[in-house]
Amino acid sequence: MSDAAQSLDRLLDIMARLRDPKSGCPWDLEQNFSSIVPHTIEEAYEVADAIEAGDMQALVGELGDLMFQVVFYAQMASEAGDFAMADVLDAINNKMIERHPHVFSSVEINSAAAQTVAWESHKAAERAKLAATAGRAPSALDGVITALPALARADKLQKRAARIGFDWRNAAEVTAKVEEELAEIRAELDGAARKSAIDEEVGDLLFSVTNLARHLQVEPEGALRRANAKFERRFRRVEAILRAQGIDPADAGIDRMEAAWNQVKAEERA
Repeated sequence: MSDAAQSLDRLLDIMARLRDPKSGCPWDLEQNFSSIVPHTIEEAYEVADAIEAGDMQALVGELGDLMFQVVFYAQMASEAGDFAMADVLDAINNKMIERHPHVFSSVEINSAAAQTVAWESHKAAERAKLAATAGRAPSALDGVITALPALARADKLQKRAARIGFDWRNAAEVTAKVEEELAEIRAELDGAARKSAIDEEVGDLLFSVTNLARHLQVEPEGALRRANAKFERRFRRVEAILRAQGIDPADAGIDRMEAAWNQVKAEERA
C-alpha cells in the first residue's frame, strides 16, 4: 500500500472515531450534511487564498482541511447507508477516465483547445441525459448550480449562453452596455430612486461588468479578489500613516484620509 493510501485510511479511521456514538467528539456528532456546507465553502476559499498568496506551506494544510470535508460527508453517508468513501473515489476515477478518452483509450486529441471542446461536449451529453431522465428539455444553462458565488455564477451563465451564440460580438459592445447600465442608475437617482429599481439596476451593472471581464479574458472572481486585497493593503497603510501623525483614523475625516490614500498610491508607484 502506498504512503498516500495509508494516510487516507488513517484519516478515515480518525473520522470514524470522531463520529463514534459512544466515544466520539460531541461537536462532530452533532453535524449533518447541511451544517457542514458553510465549512466546506470556507475551506475552499482558504485554499484559493493560499494559492493567491503563493504560500505552499499553508496550501498543504488548507488542502488537508478541504479533504477532511470530503471525508466528513462520506462518513455521514456511510452511517446512513447511502454510500462510502470508496464510492466517492470510484465515481471520480470513472468520471476522469470517461472524460479523457485521449489518455485512457485510442481517441486522439492533440491540443488543450481540442480537449476543452471534447470535455464540454462530454459534459453536455451528460446533462442532456439527466434532462431526458427527468422528462424535460435540456438547456444550455443546465448544471450551473445556484450555490456558486453570484459573480462566478454570472460568468458561468454567460459562458454557457455564449456557446450557443447568445453573446456580444466584442468588448466594445459590452463597454457600451456597461455605460448604458450606469446611465440607468443615474436616471433612477435623478428620479424617485425606488430601492427595488436601484437594486435591479445595480445587479444589471454588475452582470454587464462580468460580461466585460469575460470578453477581456479576465476571470472576474479572481480579479475582484485581487482588488479586495489591494484595497485592504492600501487602507491598512492609510491607517498606519494617520496613526503616525497622531490621528485616530476614525476621526481623520475624508480629506485627510484621501490625502493619505494618495500618498499610499504614490509610494506604490515609486
